[in-house]
Amino acid sequence: MPYTPPQGLTRLAFGGDYNPEQWPEEVWQEDVRLMREAGVTMVSAGIFSWALLEPEPGRHDFGWLDRLLDLLHAHGIRVDLGTPTVAPPAWFYRAHPEALPVTREGVRLSFGSRGAICPSSAAYRDAAAAITEQLARRYAGHPALALWHVHNEYGVPVSACYCDSCAEHFRRWLRARYGTPDALNAAWGTAFWGQRYGGFDQIDPPRATPTVCNPAQRLDYARFADATLRENFTAERDILHRLSPGIPVTTNFMTALSQCSSIDYWAWGREVDLVSNDHYLITDGRRTHVNLAMAADLTRSVAGGSPWLLLEHSTSGVSWQPRNPAKAPGEMARNSLAHIARGSDGAMFFQWRQSRRGAEKFHSAMLPQAGTDSRVWREVVRLGADLESIAGVAGGTTAADAAVVWDWQSWWAQSLEWRPSEDHDARERADTFYEALYDRHLTVDFAHPEAGLSAYPLVVVPALYLTGAAAGRSLRRYVEQGGTLLVSYFSGIVDEHDAVHPGPYPGALRDVLGLTVEEFSPLGEGDRVGLRRAGGTDGDGAGGRDGRGGGGHNDNDGGSGGGAGHPDRLTADVWTESVVPRGAGTVWTYADGPAAGRPAVTRHRLGRGTAWYVSTRLGADGLGVLLREVCADAGIPARDELPRDVEVVRRAGGTGEYLFVINHTGAEAKVPLPGRATGTELLSGEPVSGRLAVAGGGVAVVRLQE
Repeated sequence: MPYTPPQGLTRLAFGGDYNPEQWPEEVWQEDVRLMREAGVTMVSAGIFSWALLEPEPGRHDFGWLDRLLDLLHAHGIRVDLGTPTVAPPAWFYRAHPEALPVTREGVRLSFGSRGAICPSSAAYRDAAAAITEQLARRYAGHPALALWHVHNEYGVPVSACYCDSCAEHFRRWLRARYGTPDALNAAWGTAFWGQRYGGFDQIDPPRATPTVCNPAQRLDYARFADATLRENFTAERDILHRLSPGIPVTTNFMTALSQCSSIDYWAWGREVDLVSNDHYLITDGRRTHVNLAMAADLTRSVAGGSPWLLLEHSTSGVSWQPRNPAKAPGEMARNSLAHIARGSDGAMFFQWRQSRRGAEKFHSAMLPQAGTDSRVWREVVRLGADLESIAGVAGGTTAADAAVVWDWQSWWAQSLEWRPSEDHDARERADTFYEALYDRHLTVDFAHPEAGLSAYPLVVVPALYLTGAAAGRSLRRYVEQGGTLLVSYFSGIVDEHDAVHPGPYPGALRDVLGLTVEEFSPLGEGDRVGLRRAGGTDGDGAGGRDGRGGGGHNDNDGGSGGGAGHPDRLTADVWTESVVPRGAGTVWTYADGPAAGRPAVTRHRLGRGTAWYVSTRLGADGLGVLLREVCADAGIPARDELPRDVEVVRRAGGTGEYLFVINHTGAEAKVPLPGRATGTELLSGEPVSGRLAVAGGGVAVVRLQE
């Protein structure tokens, strides 16, 4: 759907989830006074309020919500109004215990948290539609209403249910998809292990089995579960569209690969009026700002390049990880402005006032337990003023340098059991390739495997195990027409039914890559192999459009896996292959290990373009050495003058072009302005030209003037 901004919101969105039902009404007056002090422009409300809005079946109490919306409107604060369907009331489950979800192991979950829903339950669907209709009829014309917010974080914590209602729904879904049992048997390969079905009524969900379940059945159930959640969303959306025309409808995604793996966001992005996302830093020792940038780029891509909205992140620590450190001074602003640089039209938080009770009482908030005499509050107020100063960026688009091909359904397929190595993980490859691109200061769009790619000089495929024929044709056409393609191992292997493509690996990609793979040779736990430069054995191997080798120098391996960088030596781990060139030139060879002497990295000229293949797992630094050569092929200039961990992102807004510089280091960074541009640094109001100095941990936003 085309991008529809929140109605009546004339500035960047700034605020958070507001749950006033947790507080006496006299606190509300203080809340709105402090919201105005902080510069809040919008809050989300009502998301978990079903039990208050409908305390008994069919009896509604909207008085408190009427007073809340009137109060917010009186203070100039817009409202993102939730349908509370993520948390049905206790009375609902008493009447319909069958609406509680069942795990793959046959355990029925209980009421007592959130999201305990069987998405196929007719009783749940009817009740959700009824409360949504009541809200739409009552508030469609309310002057505070800017946005409808359906449900909350679909796919988390329950992504699939395996109950009898879902079994019946699955059979209907399969009948619509395949038409006949024979077609399903062919697609699922049920001749293996004697699993042939004589009718759709014989098929159950892929519940726990004695050994590995049919992978094609597992893959289709993941598709079915995602589609079923989407049916629930569109049912509520359609009610809101009918009864509240003109108000956009969204639901908060969780696109970060670290946070949700069960939703095909390419499909969901087409169903919302405005893509919105929740993002939380994963404090597992990684460079958290890289994960943030990746999630923001992925969200913008799901939005088709249009602006989107950060609907939740945290002011400081969260409460649900093993260890939950506080954010450092200035980190909240860096996080918020990094999302805005990469396409968000605002920065919203969970939540406004920190809870005193419940599971998330230690989750940080805009108004913390420490109150207004606190660092967090002072940073919130400062951020509100900063967002006001950059309001002109709203509606703008972010410029990308390259594309990464990503597919959630391929991730689902690759993640099933009995693959060549449990150490190979699609998310790890996507994270590491993105980190290598980030360290070359490239802004990235993500693309569906069948999307048009001609706008990008470089396309990277970090993990595309499932590659359909259409995707294979798209990537080949991209290279033939002059693109530069970089593909990682174990891509192109199976079709949409998890069936290996006929002929040698890598199946759908062997022609564009100009090679075949005789067999995979995964490495043992902790084992590494060395790579050495082949020396351009066929005149193509050294890389670069002029045939010369590239290569920078890195002494440390900054990513997971191998890849300590040297222009002529690399190390790798997890995976090797027996690669046979069929037109491709060898750029790097294995120095040791099971594939010693064979090609490790190849380069194939096809039409006007070039396709590179990496048959082992390099870390981010090793990939950085390789990317120097690949980028030379693509005509992308090196940006060696930019310091590591300093983001430079351009976004064109309705009132001009903006340069965001975000310094994640502790030292001052000096960044050249593009070309002969000058401008005004909006957070300070100072004119700038030549080189822009940004303090350690600081952010600058420059409105450019050529």
